[in-house]
Amino acid sequence: MSFDFSIITGKTIHRLLWENIAECVHRVEAAYLAHEDKQTLNPDSYFLRFPDMPKNRIIALPASLGGEADVAGIKWISSWPDNARKGFPRASAVLILNDLQTGYPFACLESSIISAARTAGSAALAAYWLNGRQRRTRTLGIVGTGLIARYIYTFLLQLGWEMESVHLYDIAPGEAERFATEVCRKERHKSIHVEPDHAQVLRASDIVLLATVAPAPYIHDAGLLAHNPIVLNISLRDVAPELVLQSHNIVDDVEHVMKAATSPHLAEKLSGGRAFVTGTLAGFIQGKCQVDRTRPILFSPFGLGVLDLAVGKWLYDRAMETGEAIHVPDFFFEMKR
Repeated sequence: MSFDFSIITGKTIHRLLWENIAECVHRVEAAYLAHEDKQTLNPDSYFLRFPDMPKNRIIALPASLGGEADVAGIKWISSWPDNARKGFPRASAVLILNDLQTGYPFACLESSIISAARTAGSAALAAYWLNGRQRRTRTLGIVGTGLIARYIYTFLLQLGWEMESVHLYDIAPGEAERFATEVCRKERHKSIHVEPDHAQVLRASDIVLLATVAPAPYIHDAGLLAHNPIVLNISLRDVAPELVLQSHNIVDDVEHVMKAATSPHLAEKLSGGRAFVTGTLAGFIQGKCQVDRTRPILFSPFGLGVLDLAVGKWLYDRAMETGEAIHVPDFFFEMKR
């Protein structure tokens, strides 16, 4: 019996991922559908918090995914928001993959890229389905122009989305301007606008991406969503619960999203129930629920560990095929019972 252990570096993961964005999104969709059909185990995430550093946390996301992947594992991801001020991403992560026959881990993958990719895949999938299976919009608005926004925007373009204009805002000075000049593909849009505040972005946009590190809601004015946009509520805490209750609400998993003071969690507390939830994205794909443009449409994904497993196992398999996995001899050494 083999007890091999391999490491997959971020450089390798980055190259393999960007070679086939469509396959990444396909793996995310398959994982969502498997989760909807009870072919997964996805217990609650565990938050390690620090009393003397309340902004910082490390999260453990254990999961098991059946079907083609047939793997278990855990993502260990830290969030240090002040990293952004120092010029590097707030999040760092590793993903451990476990063999379901022996329980032994067989790989460790750099996972900040996997985490960003599965988030981008989730957002791109939701945008496509909630937009009537069309890959075009007149205006895309982005509030929070960090790494996650960069991945989602780039995924959309790689998947063939057409956007006449892009509207950008970030609370950090110069960040929206940097996104406009370094990330945005000017040849793909008629215009790119850096806005003075989030309100201008929301008013102008048919599809809105919220990708901030906001700890509490700051979008309270219902007039900002009066044109009934699709809101990709990726950062989860931007929208006031009163506005959540006035919207169609699609989530990734009802139980998971109702915690940690997310906007849906606050809406549950305010309303005393979960009747405001329209359904899950997988359920929407399967035709179990519907939305229309008579109200804003909010997609609020808490982030499922099974998505990390789906993308991570796919990239592990590709790295093994290409010979880019780094084998670690004798990682497991004392093997006599």
